[in-house]
Order: sequence, then structure tokens, then C-alpha cells
Amino acid sequence: MAEVSPHRRTAGRVAVAVWAVGLVWFCITQGFPFDRANMTIWILSGLVAAGVGRPLGSMKRIFRDWVPFIAVLYLYDYSRHLAVLLGRPVLETPQISWDTTLFLGTTPVLWLQQHFYDPTTVHWYDSVASLVYVSHFVAVWAIAAVLYLRNRREWFQWARVLVVLSFAGLITFALVPSAPPWYAAKDGYLPPVERIATRGLDGLGIHWARQLIDGGAAVSNDVAAIPSLHTGFAILIAIWFYARIPERHRIWARPLLVAYPVVMLLVLVYSGEHYVVDGLIGAVYVFAAVFGLRAFDRWRERRGLDAEAIRLENDAAQTDDEREPAVGLLAREADPA
Repeated sequence: MAEVSPHRRTAGRVAVAVWAVGLVWFCITQGFPFDRANMTIWILSGLVAAGVGRPLGSMKRIFRDWVPFIAVLYLYDYSRHLAVLLGRPVLETPQISWDTTLFLGTTPVLWLQQHFYDPTTVHWYDSVASLVYVSHFVAVWAIAAVLYLRNRREWFQWARVLVVLSFAGLITFALVPSAPPWYAAKDGYLPPVERIATRGLDGLGIHWARQLIDGGAAVSNDVAAIPSLHTGFAILIAIWFYARIPERHRIWARPLLVAYPVVMLLVLVYSGEHYVVDGLIGAVYVFAAVFGLRAFDRWRERRGLDAEAIRLENDAAQTDDEREPAVGLLAREADPA
């Protein structure tokens, strides 16, 4: 690989600095770009800024790699309402029974809201819960961008499992639409359950973030509780980085990784967005996607090795066939008769 000249390296640093200033200005004036459109723009522009000073092919590769990935996720966004088109009945009561059975007669969402939710006060744990909830909208994208800059192969593997998980969820949402607790309460299957995932953002003084996320929730699919992709993506982050953390950081980083999906599920249940079983099913989807893709890669590798072995055998056989006439000719010339 050709060395990047000092001038080009300086140009790249300046471009990244300009991008960073622009992002800070946007966050101050418009709010953090939680929606997919703005986040896409800022991530792509950041990657382009990081590529300033490098060969033009690097810029082309950014768009060649990211545009299909983003297009697939947009397709997922706009395909969420397949359940309505298919007219499938909404699953509302089985999840209540499953959670109540799992917790020996107690329904976790009701217990949590009865003991911790105060409609008149935003407690510190409400703010922590909201930050954990919001991290779902940022983490997977930020990780994708960092992986792309550090290791393109790792980025591809990350993007691939995100796409598989998203579309596995989409198919389930379409065929078996399922209601979250707040929806079931609205239909009378549960006592009142408040939808409070973002209320803690008010306590942090970032009302715009709550308005933006609540606005997105207003047009999202209300019956897409199983599997919980919020929990699923948190588990994916934990699985992905658990073995990759440098040994010197493992003593503190690994417990945080393990805690992240547990806290995420706790937040989702407390806020009325999911049942515990939604998260457990989401975990099954993640493990199936991760280990299924690994098995597929091993199968493809074996198939490639088998194909290469067959090719080598055919080449050897062809070489033997080509040698046969020459060997026969030499034998006849050596025969005095």
C-alpha cells in the first residue's frame, strides 16, 4: 500500500475536524440525529471526511459498501406494516401468561411500574433508563462506522448479521404481529401501563431528543414486540465484543458488556415497551443469526476447499494423461525390436 503524504494526511485531519464541528453545531441547533436519514448523512459524510487525502478509489468504495447496506435497512423500515397488509391477528394475551408464569404469578411490567414509576416526578433512574433505551438507536450505527474505518472485513460481518436479524424480525412481525404491554393495556388485557421509555430525557434537559424519538414511535409498527430487537442488538454487541476486548481491559469491560443487554431488557419492561419473553425470544434470534452465519461460513469454506481439491485432482489426472503418450514413445524407442 502506498504511503499517504504528510500534506494529504493533514488534509484528512482538517476534513475530520470540520466534520466534527459541523456535527456538534447540528446537535446544538437541531438535536442529535437519531432518525435514520440524518444519521446516514452524518455517518457517510464522516467516512468521506476520514477518506480525504486517500486515493479516489477509497471514496468510491465507501459508497459501494454502504449504499446497499443502508438501502436494505430502509427497505426494512418501510416494510414494517406488512402485518396490516396480510391481515394477521395480533398476539396480545399469551405473552402476559408467559411472563406471569415465568415470574411465579407476578407480571414484571406491572410490578415495576407500580413500585418505581411516579407520574409526578422524573427520578434519576428514569433518566438512566432513557439513556439506555436511546443507546439502541446510536450504538449499532456507531459501531458499524468504527469497524469500517478499522477493519472492512469485520464491518462486513457486522453489517451482515444486522441485516439478517432485521429481516428475521420483519418476517416475524408480518406473520405473528405481537402487542407490547402498553398496547395490551389499552385494549383492556392489563391494568393501565404507561409508555415511559423517553420521559427521563426531560430530566436531562434534552426535550428535543424525546420529541424526535416519540415522533418516530408515532409512525412505527406498534405490533412488533416479538422478537425484541432492542434486546437482540444489545446482546449482539455483548457477544461481538466479549472475546475481542484486549486482555488488560477485560476485568471491567466484560462485566459492562454482560450487563448491557440485561439492563436494556429491564428498561424495556419497566417502560412498557416489552415483556421479558420478548427479550428472551430476541436472544434466541441473535444466537441463531450469529452461529448460523458462522456455520454457513464454515460450510462455504469446506465447499471451497472441496472444489479446490477436485480441481487439483482433475489437473493431476489431465497431466498424467498428457504424459502417457510421451512415456509410451520413449518405451518404444528403447525397444530394440
